[in-house]
Amino acid sequence: MMKSRTDAAPGPRHLTLRILRSSPTEGVAPHWQDFHVEEAEGMTLFIALNEIRETLDPALQFDFVCRAGICGSCGMLINGKPGLACRSLTRDLGPLITLAPLPVFELIGDLSVNTGKWMRGTAERLETWIHSTREADLTAIETPMEPELAEAIYELDRCIECGCCVAGCGTLRMREEFVGAIGLNKIARFRLDPRDERSDDDFYQLIGDDTGVFGCMSLLACHDVCPKELPLQTQIAFLRRKMVVNGR
Repeated sequence: MMKSRTDAAPGPRHLTLRILRSSPTEGVAPHWQDFHVEEAEGMTLFIALNEIRETLDPALQFDFVCRAGICGSCGMLINGKPGLACRSLTRDLGPLITLAPLPVFELIGDLSVNTGKWMRGTAERLETWIHSTREADLTAIETPMEPELAEAIYELDRCIECGCCVAGCGTLRMREEFVGAIGLNKIARFRLDPRDERSDDDFYQLIGDDTGVFGCMSLLACHDVCPKELPLQTQIAFLRRKMVVNGR
């Protein structure tokens, strides 16, 4: 039996991606540009952006590497909220989708920003590596660690440095020197690590002021937008308690 016209399956949606275009190096001022694509089953914003670049505008700038929510390269503002293009299904969004580059970071062009420059500067400033006076022995067997502790360290090490927490941070809009949730998360990670010989006083020198843990206004947008669902709220509260005790 043939289906009537009213019984026919609805066709694919037609999406409008409204993208904030700009190119500081070429002197192109920020402006909105609309692109129209036909939605496919299981389409992500990453797929839609690639379709635009392949068929409509090869000059469109955005970043990607893994396409699986691991590298953190495709962070952008999606309808005003930081997120990853490769993890955002178009079916969960309306027919009009606005895309803009993440704020705070240096703009390269269109949706591409230099998160690496900010991340490296923060890492150097907070010395986010294991500090040890022991001579490294590359032939030695790795020191055993309790599974619970190893799991706790791994949980904080899952950060992919996508910049979403930085872009969503209200404190960073007012304090440019604030280390952000990502910086505090890294300090919490190395404070847990028994191989790091630094004391709480050492960590206090790094984050015990308004540019560190005492500058956070606890708006917790970082916690809400983290694509890896890291316990940022818990870690900030934990560090604040420890630094208050140390600063007395």
